[in-house]
Parts: sequence; structure tokens; C-alpha cells
Amino acid sequence: MTGKIGTTAYRVEPLTPGHDREAFCCGNSALDSYFHQQAGQDQKRKLAAVFILTADGRSVDGFYTLSAQSILAPELPPEVAKKLPRFPVPVTLIGRIAVAQSLQGQGWGESLLLYALERALLTSRQVASWAVVVDAKAGAREFYIKKSFVPFQANPDRLFLPMKTIEKMLT
Repeated sequence: MTGKIGTTAYRVEPLTPGHDREAFCCGNSALDSYFHQQAGQDQKRKLAAVFILTADGRSVDGFYTLSAQSILAPELPPEVAKKLPRFPVPVTLIGRIAVAQSLQGQGWGESLLLYALERALLTSRQVASWAVVVDAKAGAREFYIKKSFVPFQANPDRLFLPMKTIEKMLT
């Protein structure tokens, strides 16, 4: 997965020990702290898959995390819930997503989201996942709604996007 800004080519790849996590700064202390201190541990322990945006294979210009989760149909809007089973439904969680301050405002947040959705769709063909779920941080809810995410019934900051919608979006 690659993209460009000007003449600089970027790619998305799994986080490795060779990436410079300490230099990353998105301006959100909780996301920066997670990436500096916890992301590597979560990846090693198989709690989250961490993917980074990089131009040179060392520096980190953005990241997102994916993990498996399940939801219950009654948490969803009634018109969606009635079509789903009553047992837990498998989903993919985008736990965190962030872009370095130097690249903010250039569309890389949207690009990272699309990379995450593409990866979630591809993996759902091997390990079932009905939708992608996000927990929107303050100010990010509208960003996800513009991308067709739908709020959960009881928690409007928790949103989902069915894999069928993602598949249509990406083809």
C-alpha cells in the first residue's frame, strides 16, 4: 500500500523494532504515549496489529491499529440488529489512528483509514468479520460519519461500517 506527497513516496507496513517510534508526534498526548510505550507490546502480545506510514522504512509518519472484537446485535440500530444473530458478531476494531503533525491536513488521515478498511476487508475473507468498528475521539465523529460509518444505538461515538459497504466503497 503506497501513496505520494509531492515527490515523496509513502508506504504502509507492519510496525517492526526498526521503526523510530520515539520521534513520532501527532500532537495528541494519549495517542503519542500509546505509540511510544504500548504499541510494540500490544503487537508482540497479539493484542493489536500495528501498521505504520513511512517514507524511508525507519521514520513513522502515521499509524493505525487493528484487532478482533465482537459486538451484540442489540447494540446496533434496530433496523440493522433485526438482520443479525443474537450471539456475538465478529468485527474488526480500528483501535487507534494518528498522523504525524507534519503531515496533518494533507489527507493522510483519510488515506490511513482507507488502508485500514482495505486490510480489514482482505482479512475478513480469511477470518470472518461483519464490520469495522471505531470509537471516535473528540472531534472525529463527523469524519467517520462522512465516510458512511453508522453510530451505535446507545453510544453515538462508537460507529460501525459493514464489510459489504466497505467492499462497495473499495471496488
